[in-house]
Amino acid sequence: MKRLAGSAFAAALLVGCSTNVTPTQEPAYGSAIEALDVYYRSVPVSELPQGPEILEVDESKALTRILVASCNNEEEPDPALASLAAEDGDLFLFIGDNVYGDMDGRGYVNFDVELVELREAYDDLANMPEYQAALAAMPMLPMWDDHDFGLNDDGEGFPAHVLSERIFENFYHLNDTEVAERPGVYYSKMVGPEGQRTQIIMLDTRYFRGELMPTDEYGKTGKERYIDSTLPDQRMLGEAQWAWLEEELKKPADLRLLVSSIQVTPDDHGWESWDKLPAERDRLYTLLKETDAKGVVMLSGDRHTAFLYKDEDRGDYPYYELTASSLNQAFARDPVSTEYDSRQIGDGYTPGNYGVVDIDWDNKAIMLTIKSETGEDVHAVGFQFDEIEAG
Repeated sequence: MKRLAGSAFAAALLVGCSTNVTPTQEPAYGSAIEALDVYYRSVPVSELPQGPEILEVDESKALTRILVASCNNEEEPDPALASLAAEDGDLFLFIGDNVYGDMDGRGYVNFDVELVELREAYDDLANMPEYQAALAAMPMLPMWDDHDFGLNDDGEGFPAHVLSERIFENFYHLNDTEVAERPGVYYSKMVGPEGQRTQIIMLDTRYFRGELMPTDEYGKTGKERYIDSTLPDQRMLGEAQWAWLEEELKKPADLRLLVSSIQVTPDDHGWESWDKLPAERDRLYTLLKETDAKGVVMLSGDRHTAFLYKDEDRGDYPYYELTASSLNQAFARDPVSTEYDSRQIGDGYTPGNYGVVDIDWDNKAIMLTIKSETGEDVHAVGFQFDEIEAG
């Protein structure tokens, strides 16, 4: 097939045109999206953003301090990320909206099939001093959310998902890993010796996610954008990722950090979260029980507010969740969030922030902490390993 330059070629494919057939011929591909995927796979690696080198995780050494953050505007200064970089941490989990590739400043950009804005956002991140400092300080594991996936609140229907996946994998040096061998960007890491093993499960809640159900009362508290779906075909992870997750949860571990870019526990707000696809969240809880996966602690981002939760009634033991968001994309004027969920611990914190997971292996204790952009403790919850039946 003749290849045209850049957007003209991709745009032609998107409207169902073929560049090497006459109007009386059958298209060369089954659909415009399939043709677009072929084009995206042909984009040379040299045209994709290249990120700085990332330190390798020492899988033989027990983790004792893990930093967690999300929602980073690469076009703005980021004091919270600078404070995170100054922490004495073993690992940094960058869990979504690491760039805002569908926005220019505060405004959304029109969808561009070449993902020009997304590519520029990654280039900006690569040159961001705070990000460079974090990478120099400790190893990092990344995951995406909607704004670095490519489109606000979108999922499997995003037409450029093949290209955004290639951008993600190239930028974070995942081209030679299992991540690049399958659709989606989910993966896991087992770190530490026997008796001190931390399993980090990075879930992809974008690539396979189906449609959400729009609210019937836009802006109303508790129904702000979405309501619980009643559709029979609900999709969050996709069948391949579900099968992979089942096998991961069967592996022996003393602590499991289940990382989801969107929140798992809450029920009472109308923004994106697992409860908007209730059949899928029930499937997650059922899988945790059926695999007898002990020691699960949930980490999430996305919300532009930091929260702590304790879910005591949907599992065989309490599920704690730390939501760390955002680094430098705070929207609320009041530092104390007006949102309150029945499983929430303390107030939500709206200014710039990041999270910390401290693990005391000697005393079998875990502390989840929300920190301000200057590194001060804001809220924290501690618990023993025995409470989550881990070891």
